[in-house]
Amino acid sequence: MSEPPFRPREKLLEKQKYFQSIHKHTYLKGPYDKITSVAIPVALFASSLYLIFKNA
Repeated sequence: MSEPPFRPREKLLEKQKYFQSIHKHTYLKGPYDKITSVAIPVALFASSLYLIFKNA
């Protein structure tokens, strides 16, 4: 007895073709990935530098 898949196979193949056709880094392929992969780490880095040099 097997479980039904989470998504239909056609949808999965469609998404695979879409992501394989994009020529970006794999962690920047989604619409909001630039926010989570670039903006948040840069903001954390900037705020940590500010706090380091404020106390120094």
